[in-house]
Amino acid sequence: MKRFSFSLQLLLGLVVGIALGFAAKIWDVAWLGETLKQVGQIFVQLLKLAVPPLVFTAVLVSVANLRNVNGAARLASKTLLWFLITAFVSVSLAIGLGLLINPGQGVTLDTGAAKPSDTQGTWLDFVTGILPTNVVTAFTEVNVLQIVFLGVVLGAAAMAVGEKAEPFLNLARSVLELVQKALWWVIRLAPIGTAGLIGKAVSTYGWELLAPLAKFSAGVYIGCFVVLLAVYPTLLAVWGKVSPIAFFRNAWPAIELAFVSRSSVGTLPLTQRVTVERNGVDRDYASFAVPFGATTKMDGCASVYPALAAIFVAQVFGVPLGFGDYLLIAFVSVVGSAATAGLTGATVMLTLTLSTLGLPLEGVGLLLAIDPILDMIRTATNVAGQLVVPVLVARSEGAWTRRSSTRRRSRSTARPRRACPSRPRPDRSDLI
Repeated sequence: MKRFSFSLQLLLGLVVGIALGFAAKIWDVAWLGETLKQVGQIFVQLLKLAVPPLVFTAVLVSVANLRNVNGAARLASKTLLWFLITAFVSVSLAIGLGLLINPGQGVTLDTGAAKPSDTQGTWLDFVTGILPTNVVTAFTEVNVLQIVFLGVVLGAAAMAVGEKAEPFLNLARSVLELVQKALWWVIRLAPIGTAGLIGKAVSTYGWELLAPLAKFSAGVYIGCFVVLLAVYPTLLAVWGKVSPIAFFRNAWPAIELAFVSRSSVGTLPLTQRVTVERNGVDRDYASFAVPFGATTKMDGCASVYPALAAIFVAQVFGVPLGFGDYLLIAFVSVVGSAATAGLTGATVMLTLTLSTLGLPLEGVGLLLAIDPILDMIRTATNVAGQLVVPVLVARSEGAWTRRSSTRRRSRSTARPRRACPSRPRPDRSDLI
């Protein structure tokens, strides 16, 4: 019997989770809701367990591997440039969508009961947060941004030292392989984790919680879908010269896992595998671009969501925004996207945006209740962008290992198959 593909397993887990979640909520089955919650929490906890060693070794090795890539500086700068371009396009579309739908207009919420977020982000916090005061606490407290900084610094130092750093790099590569293998075992449990996570969301929140925030929630999903289904396919078709349909078919397992796990870093091993094995990007370049993107490329969390949320909060609290404020939102989204760091979600990025605009941080408290539901589509958008940019850069720079399956020739344009020479049939008249 043919085995189910991983994508189909994830889809089945999604359907089963939704059904069980609705059953737990409609019939008030407490034990079922609690079971779904525990299953989801265990899966996320297993993903987070591998985050510190995975991020550190992946970033360190990816930076060191740049010396094996022809034109490494050009590839790195072009990757960063595409990160900035796609972030700017995403936040511009989100601002336009926010002005069109006015997500906070007519919304009546108890703003007095809202509390400022405990996790706040300011430019000073962002800058000082990059530099760890203690190497150990950066790992024990899972400060992803500081871990990325340490990985970049040590990777650059290894490049500068040269051959003498090879024993250290070999150790880092071995640890990375071990962590990725262990994390891949966890990812294989994703269909079960999917059922638990989506089931918990449905049984806990249902749909009535979205009622007062329906316009804002719809805006976030619409904005992310526009980026996913319009911006990325256009870039792939025009600049990458690849088929968007084939690309998303190849990338679907990573995007789907990102949707349910809500963790770009937790999806990293699958994103890496999809980028190299299914989208044909050169392994050495992908080993740099994918980990770098998993910690800094956040079109959903750092562009679409904070732009719409800032407009929502301003309208709910009656604070007018001008053209300069919208430019400031775009600037914060493009420059400060690394503040999300692949694991912390969009809360830090939102507080960074609100504090820059001088908007009440109590607005974050209004959105925390529905944040898990919104975080699903945000993370899926993040990971899709992390897959798109390496393809665009690889296509333009020749960092291509083989003819990728994202570019399939149609039957009409395919080269005709070479006919095999016919062999003379043996005379079998003696058998008659």
